[in-house]
Amino acid sequence: MMKTPYKNIYAVLKTNRFIVLAVVICSLLSSCFAIWMVFNINKKTLNNAFAINTDGSIIPLKLVSQKENFKVEALAHLQLFHNYFYNIDASNYEKNLEKALWLGNSSVDNLYRQKKAGGVYNRLLQYSLVQKVLSIDSQVEEQNGTYSFKTVTVFEINRGSIIDTYQLISTGNLMTVDRNFPNNPHGLLITDYFEKSLKKLNNKNP
Repeated sequence: MMKTPYKNIYAVLKTNRFIVLAVVICSLLSSCFAIWMVFNINKKTLNNAFAINTDGSIIPLKLVSQKENFKVEALAHLQLFHNYFYNIDASNYEKNLEKALWLGNSSVDNLYRQKKAGGVYNRLLQYSLVQKVLSIDSQVEEQNGTYSFKTVTVFEINRGSIIDTYQLISTGNLMTVDRNFPNNPHGLLITDYFEKSLKKLNNKNP
């Protein structure tokens, strides 16, 4: 009696069907596991991706982080500007003021021109004055997307025989611009800059 190949063909088909079925089941299980993982991660993210503002509103943590980073850079920018603009003497004032002008807009430039026209820098040269910044304390506030600041700068002017100490309060706003290394590393620009008040604190002999 001659053997037919049908029995072997049926066995092969049966094996193939088992393999296909096994692959489909594994794929379904893998898909279900992946969906569960995504859902679980998303749920954890939603539970941890928001913070509560002081007025009870919800703020995304990414936005909170951006605001915190902005404040750090804003304070550093103001520190840099006030150091350049007020920490000057006969040997460095041109270089420092040039650096300061990169950090503000026309309001800073206008103030610089007013001081120059008023003879501030000529007196610096004539009497070899040394104006040294002692402290810079800035506060930055945000309102409707606008950032304003108030800075208290304490500096002294060494006149040789007398050292006068002053407290300057300045205000203005901050806007974001493209970073420009090394001229404007924080990518911020001081606008509406205004020297609000200048008070003499004391004077002393060196």
